[in-house]
Amino acid sequence: MSHEASLPNPARLTLLRRIEWIDTDAAGIYHWTTAFRLAEAAEAALHTALGIADRTFGVTPRVSVAAEFQRPLRFNDPIEVELAVEAVGHSSVRYALAITGPEGPAMSGQVTACLIDAATRRAVRWPDDMRELLVNGGCRSPAAG
Repeated sequence: MSHEASLPNPARLTLLRRIEWIDTDAAGIYHWTTAFRLAEAAEAALHTALGIADRTFGVTPRVSVAAEFQRPLRFNDPIEVELAVEAVGHSSVRYALAITGPEGPAMSGQVTACLIDAATRRAVRWPDDMRELLVNGGCRSPAAG
């Protein structure tokens, strides 16, 4: 994993959604697993926006997830799901995840995925073009020309 303090212009995306009935538990509060399902939806949207989804779908398993829940969300609450690239390593990518509801921050966390070869199922290095898109949000850095 990269040890840079911050990326110059990391790829990021915000999804606007509502908490669905199926997202809630018996207490009427969104289930903790909903946060990670929303993270995957945001990741798919981000990779699609960057034009790399056809190269990453099915070959970026999770290797680490972490979450802190600040407040509950309930059925039909409007939410924002922000996913931002925090670091890109040799074969990994770490995302910062934030879910905000009507009363403010509801959840923050991190998701780390690893790029693997489809045939061998072993970690592989990010291709330079995909690394550039993740690190610079689809914007070419000045040094890249």
